[in-house]
Amino acid sequence: MPKMKTSRAAAKRFKVTGTGKLKRNKAYKRHILTKKSTKLKRNLRKAAMTDQTNVKNMKKILPYM
Repeated sequence: MPKMKTSRAAAKRFKVTGTGKLKRNKAYKRHILTKKSTKLKRNLRKAAMTDQTNVKNMKKILPYM
């Protein structure tokens, strides 16, 4: 059986934690930042965990993570 291909786009965006969960960065921090509050921008810096509803699909496109 041939090797499975990893989605390179997903591999650059997700990291696996020690317990096997997928860590991701939050969106909405790239532009139009003047109308966003300092508190919102600060909270967008923190990483978030991928929702359980998406994990099955993510594991499929990231087979070696």
